[in-house]
Amino acid sequence: MSGEDAPAQQQNAEEQKNQETKKPAEEPKAETKPDSPPASAATEAAAAPAAAEKAPEEEAFTYRSLVLTGYGGYDKVKLQVKKGKPALKAGEVMVRVKMCGLNFADLMARQGLYDRLPSPPVTPGMECSGIIEAVGEEVTDRKVGDKVLALSRSGMWQEVVVVPTTHTFIMPEGMSFEEAAALPVNYITAYMMLFDFGHLRPNQSVLVHMAAGGVGIAATQMCRTVKDVTVFGTASASKHEVITEGGVTHAIDYRTKDYVEEVRKISPKGLDIVLDPLGGSDTHKGYNLLKPMGKLISYGAANMLSGQKKNLIAVAKTWYHQFSVHSLSLIQGNRSVCGFHLGYLDTETELIAQAMDSILGLYRQGKVKPRIDSTFHLEQVGDAMRKMQERNNIGKIVLTTEPMKEEEKKEEAKKDDKKDDKKKDDKKKDDKKKEEGKKEEKKKEEGKKEEKKEEKKEEKKEEKKEEKKEEKKEEKKEEAKKAEN
Repeated sequence: MSGEDAPAQQQNAEEQKNQETKKPAEEPKAETKPDSPPASAATEAAAAPAAAEKAPEEEAFTYRSLVLTGYGGYDKVKLQVKKGKPALKAGEVMVRVKMCGLNFADLMARQGLYDRLPSPPVTPGMECSGIIEAVGEEVTDRKVGDKVLALSRSGMWQEVVVVPTTHTFIMPEGMSFEEAAALPVNYITAYMMLFDFGHLRPNQSVLVHMAAGGVGIAATQMCRTVKDVTVFGTASASKHEVITEGGVTHAIDYRTKDYVEEVRKISPKGLDIVLDPLGGSDTHKGYNLLKPMGKLISYGAANMLSGQKKNLIAVAKTWYHQFSVHSLSLIQGNRSVCGFHLGYLDTETELIAQAMDSILGLYRQGKVKPRIDSTFHLEQVGDAMRKMQERNNIGKIVLTTEPMKEEEKKEEAKKDDKKDDKKKDDKKKDDKKKEEGKKEEKKKEEGKKEEKKEEKKEEKKEEKKEEKKEEKKEEKKEEAKKAEN
């Protein structure tokens, strides 16, 4: 899972560079043996054209790859074609990828909020499934043709990947490539949090946020493997039926209700385990929901993600409300706080392998099974990311390396045209509204001017009336004086 292992094209470039820089003088000189048979010279002569043919073949090798070209919106992930066959080191295998998994960390990585992804340009993706196409030296437990799922820190969103054999796992009989790509990140995360940190036991209670997402569904399924575990799951109301069928005991609509109050109504004493992928103020809430001997397991900061691009206000708000606790509070409250990040366990191959063996065992028993929400082509990665970021998925979103058919491309082009047309229509409507608004403003201004004119006229009339009154008064006074005289 090491990020250094991910960019296959870099490895290939280095290998080619090394080959080009080798000087003929550095090659070992063949000993001249007068008595050696002529067949040896003939063999060497035949080998030279074969080597010459091999180089163009490797040079002609191409594969498609998604590349994060910079931090920002969905358009920053572009589909590119890479040239040159990736080089295999000892202990590595080359996998022809069929499916790749999309994770919340990939969305954060696109915005520059995930520090385990190398700097752009880089190929994202932490999991994939496919078929082994070549094996390196010292590889004895894998062979060409094996169907495997693979895990890495990055570099999985492409048609061909090279990974250490220790980062691959044989797919169980009957498992689809979609399921295999959906399994590693979500299920290892859920398994290690609940069983390694949480020590989940019968009759306990667990709060699962984002219960309709990949980790949420995996965690719910894991809880069902233990007797009488009560699962509180937060999700929008439209997803409640699905997550309830999947094993959530109490579904809570976080958009319309306070999940803390809802949990307290049902479980006044609190919860045994809280899985927190949100961060910020929600971590405080989760900690306060723990009963004595309860465990809070923080594994993300989804509250930082707001909109296509990095939202500095959301980031600052999450950091400002970041949870911190004093050791005395932990002692007095008899609670524990744990942190989990699969990306920082990339060198712990034995731990990962143990968890994966247990998960695959549960899959074979039919106790866990990834739920696939939708499958997108590599060309549609922007739509896939948008769907996840807008929380419109129930289960896992996967990417297929199968190229789009011409008909599908035309349909996508039509959709894009419709989107453009809609944007133009919306712009026209906005412009029209603005024009109408300006006209209304003008009318109002003109109306105000007319009103002012009328008011002035009225004022002048009043002034004239007052003047006439004053004149009459003066006349009466004059008449009175005359009469007195």
